Order: sequence, then structure tokens, then C-alpha cells
Amino acid sequence: MRIFQKIAVIGLAAGLGVAGFTAQAADDPVAARQAVMASVGAAAGLGGGMMKGEIDYNPAAGKAAIATMNAAAATFGDFFPAGSDQGNTGAAPAIWENADGFSAELAKFAAAASKAMEASGKSGPADLDAFKAAMGPVFGTCKSCHETYRKKN
Repeated sequence: MRIFQKIAVIGLAAGLGVAGFTAQAADDPVAARQAVMASVGAAAGLGGGMMKGEIDYNPAAGKAAIATMNAAAATFGDFFPAGSDQGNTGAAPAIWENADGFSAELAKFAAAASKAMEASGKSGPADLDAFKAAMGPVFGTCKSCHETYRKKN
């Protein structure tokens, strides 16, 4: 199996693993959102690697990265109930202090991911330039949100 196929399979498996955490979210929303972010991290690693030329571009792998981001965007905001700011979490207090601002960032992420999903078509973006055009705005929303709503390391 080629490297891009392995990475796409790993990303898809991570995305499917998130589905299992959804049922547990009420019991442990921190673990659920960390699982979602792990899948986002895998998709970002794959997408970023292709954008930088470190991984050969493949439309199916591009589609997998975009689909993972889109799935995360559809559910991620559900895992921040009141009181889930405690424990081992990278979530910044600003999430609960400025819930409207956080919701606005999540809406930007969801809109960008949805647009990327639409642009990717059935088989994924045809070439690297099309992938960059689709995924670039998604990465921009990640950066924007992390600047305010993620704890600094």
C-alpha cells in the first residue's frame, strides 16, 4: 500500500473512531472533543503534508482530509457544556467567557469545511491546486480559533 493510501486509511479510521465517542460525550465531553481534535489533527497532517509537497497529492486522500474536517465541524461545538473546562483540556476559558465569539468561530469552521466538501466533488479535488483552494480556508479557521480559544502551550 502506498504511503498516501495508508495515511488516508489512518485518517478515515480516526474519523470513524470519533463516531464511537459521540455516544460517550455526555459522560465525558472532554474526551469526546479530544477524540474529534485527534481526527482533525490527522486530517491536518495529511492535508498539510500534501500542500507542502511532503506527501504526494492524491484526490482520495484529499477528499478524506476534507471529509474528516467537515464531520468534525458538524459536531465539535456540542462537546463544550458548562463545567467541561476542568481537567486535562486544551480549551481556553475564553470558550465559556465568550460563548458567542466561540460559536462564531465554529460557524466559520463549519462554513469553510462545507464549502471545501462541496468543491471536492465525489472523488476529491482533481489536483493539488484545487485541494489548496478548498483546504486553505479551512486551515485559516483552525488558526483563527486556536489563537483565542486554545490554551497556549
